[in-house]
Amino acid sequence: MSASTHWLASSSAQAVLERGGNAFDAAVAGAFVLHVVEPHLNGPGGDMTGLIATADDPRPKVLVGQGVAPAGATIEHYRGEGLDLVPGAGALAAAVPGSVDAWLLLLRDHGTWELADVLAFAIEYAEEGHQISPRVAHTIAQMAALFREHWPSSAELWLPGDSVPEDGAVLRLPAYAATLRRLVKEASGAADRAGRIDAARSAWGTGFVAEAVEEFVRTPHRHADGGDHAGVITRADMAGWSASYEEPVTLDFHGVTVCKIGPWGQGPALLQTLAILAGFEPHEIDPSTADGAHRVLEALKLALADRDAHYGDADVALDVLLSEEYAAARRALIGPEASHEFRPGDVGGAPAYRPPLITEYLGPEAGAAAGEPTVSVAGATRGDTCHIDVVDRWGNFVSATPSGGWLQSSPTIPELGFCLGSRLQMTWLDERSPSALRPGRRPRTTLTPTLLLKDGRPWCALGTPGGDQQEQWQLLYLLRVLVGGYTPQQAIDAPALHTTSMPSSFWPRTWTPGGAVVEDRLGDEVISALEQRGHVVTRSGDWSLGRLSAVTRDPDTGLLEAAANPRGAQGYAVGR
Repeated sequence: MSASTHWLASSSAQAVLERGGNAFDAAVAGAFVLHVVEPHLNGPGGDMTGLIATADDPRPKVLVGQGVAPAGATIEHYRGEGLDLVPGAGALAAAVPGSVDAWLLLLRDHGTWELADVLAFAIEYAEEGHQISPRVAHTIAQMAALFREHWPSSAELWLPGDSVPEDGAVLRLPAYAATLRRLVKEASGAADRAGRIDAARSAWGTGFVAEAVEEFVRTPHRHADGGDHAGVITRADMAGWSASYEEPVTLDFHGVTVCKIGPWGQGPALLQTLAILAGFEPHEIDPSTADGAHRVLEALKLALADRDAHYGDADVALDVLLSEEYAAARRALIGPEASHEFRPGDVGGAPAYRPPLITEYLGPEAGAAAGEPTVSVAGATRGDTCHIDVVDRWGNFVSATPSGGWLQSSPTIPELGFCLGSRLQMTWLDERSPSALRPGRRPRTTLTPTLLLKDGRPWCALGTPGGDQQEQWQLLYLLRVLVGGYTPQQAIDAPALHTTSMPSSFWPRTWTPGGAVVEDRLGDEVISALEQRGHVVTRSGDWSLGRLSAVTRDPDTGLLEAAANPRGAQGYAVGR
């Protein structure tokens, strides 16, 4: 079974499974296709996080494809550039690209196919072309003025004939196809499959790709703050980092073990929310009811406040944050009215860090685009991403969330055919913050796939795009499946909601005190009740929030299932 945010990625992954490849071969093939078909949501210059489990060893592992801050990415340097925040677009926001190396590491260690065969799908779509989706065309249209005036290399790629491509236009990415072909060629001389993949990784991290990246970012270019700056990433930065594996963070909830990435991402925030909600009766946390939606929103605010106060690529007191005692204390803060405060807990005796709180109230039109990137002519972006889940007949699982390197992140590097990411915008230029900008440290990513275990054996892989909403929409899925008895597809289809009452992870880092975005299908009665409790509600339309996908495998029977999001008519689940 394969499920992702784009039908071509799901179909490519499934084609690999049909031809005898395993889940890891399939996921890598689908991921490189996502670079091509969802370029406004991810790219090879971006990052990814994954959770995997193998049929031979069902203990899950985190695949770390989140690159670190370059050596030159210091608070002092950025302050010297006149910045108070890391810009949301431009090369100063770029961490070391992590996605490609992570996918190749996974392919080497757990796949079976040759690199050339896995990349063939993406190469064909890049060379021969594919029809772009309405959101891709819309994003290019929003960026057209910036491209023409400040990012000419992006204009050359994304505005063929100096025109904005129409929805459904066939788009070709020959430079990226050439980059993939060169990786395959430079790897072809190695003696065995693993050696060929490692040779490709070397060509990426220390060879022609790293050289082109360093050379290109030296030229100042327009950033989201309105100024022109040079990037700081170098070939040495790329050579000094490689993808890796680590242990997940876990929590047991209603008979299932929920596995997440560590506090260098927002993964534990979902676990904290579940721990808070575990103290209520099942009927009290139904997100389709007014009482349940209120408790869900309030629990999320508390967990996300802890995220912003305590999480980072550092020592984080997860033993306290995930303890039953701490969850009980946080649960006691949930009252009958909506909180409009930022309320992190004090952990370890030290006062919690409080980031700057820049208030922004969403207008009626804002919710309709929630879950997709929004772009201004200055190049400011609020990013989104994509997702892919794969399970094979043997019981191998992959849940992965690639992102970054959007076409609107920074100027296209012409000889490579892609741009760098902007993940450093999630760091603070404040030494006191646990997620401060620090060379060699990972920015606190929003990318957060999920793997579920039953009796210690993998059962479900799921995830969603959505930036700060990723954990929130996955929470709704878990509550509806694990507590409410929904099927995976019913849970994905059900009305969604999320809070905006926390500092955004994306530049310019605003928040809406008491904010809640809801799908109208939640119902007038429930929505009115939330407003009466003090929630600042933005209606987003009937089908707008969440782009979840999931795959499952019954550990006892081997029965496979997949589900995907109908919103936007783009997500796709397929299997046999």
